[in-house]
Amino acid sequence: MTVIDIPGSKSVTARALFLAAAADGATTLLRPLRSDDTEGFAEGLRNLGYAVEQEAGRWRVQGRPAGPAATEADVYCRDGATTARFLPTLVAAAASGTYRFDASAQMRRRPLAPLTRALTALGVDLRHGGAEGHHPLTVRAAGIEGGELTLDAGESSQYLTALLMLGPLTAKGLRIEVTELVSAPYVEITLAMMRDFGVEVEREGNTYTVPPGGYRATTYAVEPDASTAGYFFAAAALTGREVTVPGLGTGALQGDLRFVDVLRDMGAAVDVGPDATTVRSTGRLRGITVNMRDISDTMPTLAAIAPYADGPVVIEDVANTRVKECDRLEACAGNLRAMGITVHTGPDRIEIHPGTPKPTEIATHGDHRIVMSFAVAGLRTPGLTYDDPGCVRKTFPRFHEVFADFAHGLQGR
Repeated sequence: MTVIDIPGSKSVTARALFLAAAADGATTLLRPLRSDDTEGFAEGLRNLGYAVEQEAGRWRVQGRPAGPAATEADVYCRDGATTARFLPTLVAAAASGTYRFDASAQMRRRPLAPLTRALTALGVDLRHGGAEGHHPLTVRAAGIEGGELTLDAGESSQYLTALLMLGPLTAKGLRIEVTELVSAPYVEITLAMMRDFGVEVEREGNTYTVPPGGYRATTYAVEPDASTAGYFFAAAALTGREVTVPGLGTGALQGDLRFVDVLRDMGAAVDVGPDATTVRSTGRLRGITVNMRDISDTMPTLAAIAPYADGPVVIEDVANTRVKECDRLEACAGNLRAMGITVHTGPDRIEIHPGTPKPTEIATHGDHRIVMSFAVAGLRTPGLTYDDPGCVRKTFPRFHEVFADFAHGLQGR
């Protein structure tokens, strides 16, 4: 059995930074993820005037319930979707200030419109500097009264998360009716974390009621990243081995841990215990049809191991993967075809047939998840290379080193 220590969750770290910045008092984050995305978030907070101290395995954030110390700031969000969506929302509740946000070319392409429309509906003076619904943008803050919203979060659950976290910073709170929602487990992360910071959100069907009153500071431990753990779980199922990830168990916040259920359906043995999860190969991978709407960040991982199954793998309801760091559905299809695999795609689905993949250069499209997913395939198809291997710095800067050690350990058994 191989035990893997997975870095902290990107999603949890980003939410914790927002909540800590908004809280009354100093919050300590334990085992936060240190990557380009989270460093960009912390840098953005510092540019806004928040005190953020970063030590190994421990970050301290001095909260400011009234909003940023800076009344004017420029924030570069890098490639981070959480940074680009959460920070403009955070500053919108400030009593006064002018805040300009921009992002990388990749992030500029990614949509913001449902979120920015919602903020505008709440009375926020928000203006785009280029294409409507995209970065760059400027927020002229003057406080938010609160009220009722109707939101389409069918493109990204981050729109809903940003507004939920904003709610306690408004004068009267928010009532949000959601018409469409994708990646619902990520909203569950948000609700649980808001609770840990002292705010209870009421939910009735598709309506969320967020009270005013702000957050309280706390000490918060960031759990390992379930999406990252998925690469190692998939590797175990693919290579006839067994992998255990401590820190992810029955109480885990992240819905992406449900990827192990997909591996179980494909034939792997899975044990989710109180404090750890183990995946063990049974020697085969079955073809399956699976809806991955709520765990779509793990879609590329499944796509990369699909050719080694004994029947077709059909992944459905993943239209939102087309507006991630790249069009992940087409990126997976194109790379698999370059490996000699038969693939069919539709607007929200991909069908992958069994085959004998051949080595090729993986077109990463600058997307960390494409690199890490096809690294798993590389355990069975040696010789795969990447046109931009360094893009893993977004969420797991040491991925290649850690995965190489992991692969070496498998070969040594």
